[in-house]
Formats: sequence, C-alpha cells, structure tokens
Amino acid sequence: MPEVIFPLDSSQPFTSQEKIGHNRWHPDIPPIATLKRGESYRIDCREWFDGAIKNDDSADDIRDAPLNKVHALSGPFAVEGAEPGDLLIVDILDVGPIPQEQGALAGQGWGYTGIFAQKNGGSFLVDQFPDAYKAVWDFQGGECTSRHIPGVRFTGITHPGLMGTAPSADLLKKWNKREGDLIATEPNRVPPLALPPEPDSAILGTLSGSDFDRVASEAARTAPPRENGGNQDIKNFTKGSRVFYPVFVSGGHLSMGDLHFSQGDGEITFCGGIEMGGFIDIHVDVIKDGMDTYGVSENAIFMPGRNGPVYSEWLAFSGTSVTLDGEQRYLDSQLSYQRAILHAIDYLSKFGYSKEQAYLLLGAAPIEGRFSGVVDIPNSCATVYIPTEIFDFDVRPSASGPFQIDPGMGAPKSLNPG
Repeated sequence: MPEVIFPLDSSQPFTSQEKIGHNRWHPDIPPIATLKRGESYRIDCREWFDGAIKNDDSADDIRDAPLNKVHALSGPFAVEGAEPGDLLIVDILDVGPIPQEQGALAGQGWGYTGIFAQKNGGSFLVDQFPDAYKAVWDFQGGECTSRHIPGVRFTGITHPGLMGTAPSADLLKKWNKREGDLIATEPNRVPPLALPPEPDSAILGTLSGSDFDRVASEAARTAPPRENGGNQDIKNFTKGSRVFYPVFVSGGHLSMGDLHFSQGDGEITFCGGIEMGGFIDIHVDVIKDGMDTYGVSENAIFMPGRNGPVYSEWLAFSGTSVTLDGEQRYLDSQLSYQRAILHAIDYLSKFGYSKEQAYLLLGAAPIEGRFSGVVDIPNSCATVYIPTEIFDFDVRPSASGPFQIDPGMGAPKSLNPG
C-alpha cells in the first residue's frame, strides 16, 4: 500500500482531523503536504457533506443538506517541481470505500443518492421533482443494492467526482466576475444560477485570522467544474485513469474528494452518484511547459481507466429539444437529454417503480448518456442507455407486458420547504 499522506479518522468530523483539508478554491490556501514526482500516495477522502446524510428512511437530511459546507476536499497538495504552464499528471491507481469499516458514515459499507429539493439546489429535473428524496445503497464487494429501490443489483463504477488544481489569483477573479455577472441577470432565481463566494462554513486548511477572512471572502465555491478540472463528476475517472491538469500556481496545489461508488452520466439528481467516503491511491508526475506544448490552457484532459463494469445489453431512450408543453426549441441539447431521461422514467414506472425510484436509479446506476445528434435543425437528439443486466427481471418490452415488481417501502420523501 502507498504511503498514507492524508489520513482521516472516521470517528471525527472533517475539521477535527490531524490534517485539515478545505472546501473552497483559492491560490492562498497553503498546501498540506508535498508530493514527490514519480511517487505514489494514498489519500483518504471524506463524503462530501462530512457525515450530514444518514443511513435511515428519511429524506429530511437531503432536504436540509448544508450546501455551504461542500465539498470536503483532501488537500491541497504541492507537487514537487510543478510550475505555472506545466501539466500535472495524475494516475488513479485505486479508489474505493473506507476499507474494513462498517458504520454510520457514508463509505462504511454504504452510500446514498439524493434528489435535492428546489430550494436547496434542485436537480436536473427540478420542475418535475421539486421535493427531496433519498435512496441508501448497501455495498457487497463491488456490487450494491438498495432497500429503497428493489429489484436491481449492479457493479459500481467507482471514481472521484472532484479533482483539480488551484486557480491563479487572476483566474479566480475571472471566475468570480463571470459567475457574478450571471447571478445578476436573475438574482432571485430558485435554485440560483450560480453560487458566489460564501465565508459561512468555509474550511481553508491551516489559514487563520485576517488571512482566513480575506480568503473566505474571495474563494470560489467547489460546486461547478472549471478550467482547473474541479467537480466534473465524470464517471469514467476510474481505477487506471490518467489525468493531465493545467498548473496555474507554483506546486499545482492538487485537491480531490467527492468519491462515488457509482454514477450515471450527468449525475442527474444533483446528489446523483452513490456518495461515499473512502480512499484514492495516486501517482504524480509533471510535463514541463506542457500547457503550451499540448494546447491545454483551460481544461483537463484524461485517459479513462478500463476497470468499470462490463455490460453486453442496453435499453436506450431518446429525447429531442421539444418541451413537455410542445414548444419547439432550437438544438437545445440539455432539453433533449432531460426528455430522454423522462422517457426512461416513464418506461420504468410501468414495471411498478415510482417515478422517484426510477429517477434515483438513473442517477446511481452506470447509465450511458450521449448527445447523438446536434446538427439537424431544429431538434438535437440525446440518448440514455440502461444496462438490462442490472435488473432482477426482464426489463425489455415484450408481448406479455411489463413484469410488476414490489416497490417495497419506496424512496423516502421530504417536501420542498416553503
């Protein structure tokens, strides 16, 4: 096993650990350790809400989830020799739940998927699902099942939802300016168009006093993906992946977290993978002047691993850029993906699932999402592929009609506040 460079004690909150990470992006958050080029390390990661979500049959914790506290990130780590303009190479050697532990913390043998309430972030289908819902998943080896969504079992596609480097001061200003301008176009929107800097609940490593106050007022939230990588939620960042990150500050300041046992393309429920704490083993190196050499100035590039689940049969659903009310939109690919997902939900509900159960399943299972056509005016076409092998019954259409499952207790619900 590689050296554990960032250990976490599951009995203690994130802010009471031997080494304290962070939950904002800023170049002045001090690195917690230095990683040597060509070396491998194990990094423990806390579930993104630091234990706020429980293994129970209530969705109140999802409804009231403290978004100001996310994400609980391990790091930042300086990488020896990394300078602005370089590319940082990160190899994901292994990733998984908290080893050899069973308990109340997500990652200790279980994880969860949540649909967020409209007034607390919402989801990809917030207009159709404004309330909060939750599904808890139990891990058995590399597979998972849920008492809230019976009749399915699948192999996880385990990955970090978030990994990235720190922005430079100029890049941070650019983020805050453009996102602030977007918020100003509709400042009272629910859910908001973006999240501005928020000092409340900021965790900034070892910073204190006036330095803490300054950085907390400037630091970017970790919710969206940006030029530094960040919260990309790419399910194919599995064991065996190699990622190339642009370096904007001396040392790179690499951070990671938001581990998922599994996830469908798009993380469509917002809390849309199977969230958990755990560990990630990485190997790091640097390509000097790699950003200019390879034309990588505002994005990460990666080579996906080959360790995900293998399915041989899929049931696919398509959607086009026409609203539920029949309004034609011009090549609206986001709308077409929403419609494809809604078609899949409608289909699964014919087998006895509630629509909320179907939506949670599509967020957690390793579904494939594609933009299949983006040029044939006026409609874009998106498709969603569901592996048929994850079901305990035959989910394919047939002359005998849909098999009727027992939906069990269903997905816990908590009404959208207000």
